[in-house]
Amino acid sequence: MKTIKGPAIFLAQFMGDDVPFDDLAHLAGWAASLSYKGIQVPADARLIDLERAAASQAYCDDLLQTVDDAGVAITELSTHLQGQLVAVHPAYDTLFDGFAAPQVRGDPAARTAWAIGQLKLAALASKRLGLTSHVTFSGALAWPYLYPWPQRPAGLVEAAFDELARRWLPVLDAFDAAGVDVCYELHPGEDLHDGVTFERFLDAVNQHPRANILYDPSHFVLQQLDYLAFIDIYHARIKAFHVKDAEFRPDGRQGVYGGYSGWVERAGRFRSLGDGQIDFGAIFSKMAQYDFPGWAVLEWECALKHPQDGAREGAAFIRQHLIRVADHAFDDFAGSGIDAAQVKSVLGI
Repeated sequence: MKTIKGPAIFLAQFMGDDVPFDDLAHLAGWAASLSYKGIQVPADARLIDLERAAASQAYCDDLLQTVDDAGVAITELSTHLQGQLVAVHPAYDTLFDGFAAPQVRGDPAARTAWAIGQLKLAALASKRLGLTSHVTFSGALAWPYLYPWPQRPAGLVEAAFDELARRWLPVLDAFDAAGVDVCYELHPGEDLHDGVTFERFLDAVNQHPRANILYDPSHFVLQQLDYLAFIDIYHARIKAFHVKDAEFRPDGRQGVYGGYSGWVERAGRFRSLGDGQIDFGAIFSKMAQYDFPGWAVLEWECALKHPQDGAREGAAFIRQHLIRVADHAFDDFAGSGIDAAQVKSVLGI
């Protein structure tokens, strides 16, 4: 069995204009000062030049030296925003346009091509950085039709997933050539948001070996999905792990859909580690049981707590849940020491 690596932290929610949140070197030092061992790095120009990273081993070596000097390692690169733009329903064009490079805004086809190009660069950059997993979103074409009223036209969902697969297959092939897994964060708002949609996508991409999962139990709590059984079913495809807490407290006025409330007022909301309802002891046990090979990465999103408090407390929380796996069975001391011939004799064969 493998011991999960960590603790690590996703930097996206902490980037800013002020030191130490303004560049990679400062953020790496800040994370190390909180006792993190790894950082998950968004493919954001403030932290990494994706084109240079894809083209230059020297540039990537410098990045690795920078974070190593700070005392941390890069766990994965993230292209959540770019992945979102691989597939955008027209209803969301205006809202998502700001995620794209200025030159492709207002042109959905150009924006999609740009996003796919960004993912392919991320594959090469990940390889040069010595990474084996990459985290992202799938984007969404069918999400506005989640609840079937008016009734969905026959074939709409199938057509949406066929198109999603058509756009992602070249990306998955690029990651395969780089030897890196694509780990989709299954997330409401994305076409890949639960096990059923992930399986539908796998069928559409011919069970592509690089199509994998970023496991984040918080999104399953808010959907009321069994997040422990999910690991039993999909552990072979889980190649990345966000440690994020959540709570779901429905009442007589709202449930899963939240009534358009803000995050503080919603029945389902994200919380800092230890402040929600998720059984992380059971999650880390299952991850150890199934030989999860990667990092335990804090993603901080909380409706109440200050981010720096959540980051500080999160390192200790993850460390306390890491399981150093046993190197021998607990009952080895009671072994009988009999050989194969004696085993057959015991069985009468």
